[in-house]
Amino acid sequence: MISQPELFILRRGVREAIESGAETLILDMDTPGGRLDVTFEILQMIERFPGKTVTYVNREAISAGALIAMGTDEIYFRSGGVMGAAAPVMAGGAEIGDTMKAKLISYLLARARAITEGEGFRSELIQAMIDVDYEFKIGDEMISPEGSLLTLTASEAAREYGDPPVPLLADGIEDSLESLVERLHGKDAVVLDRLSVTWSERLAQYLVRITPLLLGAGMVLLFIEFKTPGFGVFGFSGALLLGVVFFGHHAAGLSGYEPVIIFVLGVVLVMLEVLFFPGLVVGIAAGLLMILGSLLWAMADFLPEEQIEFSGDLLVRPLFNLVAGVFLAVLIFLGIVRFLPRGGLWGKLVLESAVAGEPGALRALNQVHMREQETAAPPVRESLVGSRGVAATALFPSGQVEIDGKRYEARLEVGTVDRGTPVRVVRETEFALIVEVEE
Repeated sequence: MISQPELFILRRGVREAIESGAETLILDMDTPGGRLDVTFEILQMIERFPGKTVTYVNREAISAGALIAMGTDEIYFRSGGVMGAAAPVMAGGAEIGDTMKAKLISYLLARARAITEGEGFRSELIQAMIDVDYEFKIGDEMISPEGSLLTLTASEAAREYGDPPVPLLADGIEDSLESLVERLHGKDAVVLDRLSVTWSERLAQYLVRITPLLLGAGMVLLFIEFKTPGFGVFGFSGALLLGVVFFGHHAAGLSGYEPVIIFVLGVVLVMLEVLFFPGLVVGIAAGLLMILGSLLWAMADFLPEEQIEFSGDLLVRPLFNLVAGVFLAVLIFLGIVRFLPRGGLWGKLVLESAVAGEPGALRALNQVHMREQETAAPPVRESLVGSRGVAATALFPSGQVEIDGKRYEARLEVGTVDRGTPVRVVRETEFALIVEVEE
């Protein structure tokens, strides 16, 4: 299908062909059609190529594919190939209203004439492929009767008409791309360079195909989030899926940005751990590894789209920079904590005195308190398992609960709740109470 990902692929291909000084650009075409806006952008890109442009109809060039083929200098068919039926329809295949259809056909025919002007029978052929009311005859021979859209087979496109005789559309029929190249430039006279599709371009093509599934799943997850208190993993996942729907076709342009992608994914994992799954450790560990790994990747001298071969010389310098940077960051952080001035903005980052008085008096009070703690028996608190209370703050899933007038750090095992929700303690850990919603 001709859609946004194919635009990225062809744009890269045309750019590489121009940069390499290629003499001929061949479109190996097998498409049922696609979006008109993308089709016209592809045609504009093809026009920028300074050499010869060729379409090889390798099975089908239908609808938008026919328009693109008409915009190239030469058209060749594989045996059994077909081309035509370029009338505009809605995305789902439904017919367009008469007024809008007339406007679209008028516009398409004008574009087609501009593309095919002076190219034999092409102008008449593309009109017969677009306009069902157009009749095309050469002499007394009917090519496309009124009331039907023209679709040509390879043999029909190669048939000759007129005096002197010229092919109707096809410049020839070839059984393979290699035989076509040999016909155009001779045997062993050229280097054939095939454009390889990158992982990001394949991902974009796949995402476009499953757009309805992503859209449906995203809306269901957002509905579940709307029916549950707070904002949690359902809302995040739903928003993520809808984001993929809106921006997934741009994934074709991500090749070469792998370190950035991994870095962002690492940050997302760390944020998920902090906001939704505190204490799980797996998210933070995996996220930090991805962040550090992406930084190492970004500093290493890997060539894009080349097989990665690890070696000591390749990784020594990036590893040294990474370790040195982490060590320096730790030293700076410890220095800030140790020597940070009191008060103002910095005061919010360190614990300041909560007892009024001079620093000396505060120190004496602390010493007396420490001696009392050493001599006093450690307090024993009764287990709170089974106790009932309310959420003193919203639990996302962590927060505070109030039991018998006292507040405790607490965490839900699953989900989130709003402030004031009745809860019951089901387990105690060293750092917090594990609670569940009281039915």
